[in-house]
Amino acid sequence: MTYYIYHIPGKKIGVTRNLNKRVTEQQGYTPDEYEVLFTGEDIDEVSQLEIELQKSYGYRVDTKLYKNLFKPKQMRVNITDQTTTFPVPLNKLKGRLMDNLGLSWVTPHGHRVTLDVELSKWIVDNALTSRFNSERCYVYNKAMFEFDKARHNNVVHSKEDHGDTIYGDIRRWADERGIYAKGDTKTQLIKLYEEAGELAQAVLRNDNEEFIDAIGDCVVVLTNLAHLGGVRIEDCIESAYAEISNRRGDMVNGSFVKQTMPTNNAFSDYLQSKTATL
Repeated sequence: MTYYIYHIPGKKIGVTRNLNKRVTEQQGYTPDEYEVLFTGEDIDEVSQLEIELQKSYGYRVDTKLYKNLFKPKQMRVNITDQTTTFPVPLNKLKGRLMDNLGLSWVTPHGHRVTLDVELSKWIVDNALTSRFNSERCYVYNKAMFEFDKARHNNVVHSKEDHGDTIYGDIRRWADERGIYAKGDTKTQLIKLYEEAGELAQAVLRNDNEEFIDAIGDCVVVLTNLAHLGGVRIEDCIESAYAEISNRRGDMVNGSFVKQTMPTNNAFSDYLQSKTATL
């Protein structure tokens, strides 16, 4: 799917997927009254660039990233022993795949597939219309796996090593998109604040679908933040668990409050009380 960053001189900078409908029909500007500053297929890149351009041109800066204005629902793929089926016709497949970059699924043979730009192009080139429903299309799992294996030179991961595999997938995805080469811990920290805000909204609205999506986004950002900080998120989690595993405490107002050691004159009374219970 192609996104356009357009500029109406003296008025605004915005993003749209349909210049004629958004700028001409809805806002009343003819093509000679606006200019296209940027065209791209990466909604993350377009969303960030729109904000930077609004700042540099001195226009009002949007409070919400373009990609978050109408976040599409995660595409649900149907996986069988032989095929992976997508719930869209061929002429809409590319756009839906680009909207779902990062989507991951496991075939019945244990091969994890993570959707990125390169794999999306392969799927579009090799997808076939379903014989049972013209509004759906599919690819063969074996062919997709052979393509994925050839480009990554990877091996089949079993479902049992899911923990390590998913974090590795996230890091490969981030590396391919230049997040590690161009980003830093500060940019990822800002991204984490943004995703935490979406999580808070999901909790307050009791929106289970957005709740799941926001937690997943937070984990992705934390994985990248850890990598850019020179550590692995797996090690951070293990360290945190080692710290809390033997911690004692009580639930207070819905939160776990760790037990603290009394000080000063109360210390001997504390020891005596604990000894008396043994």
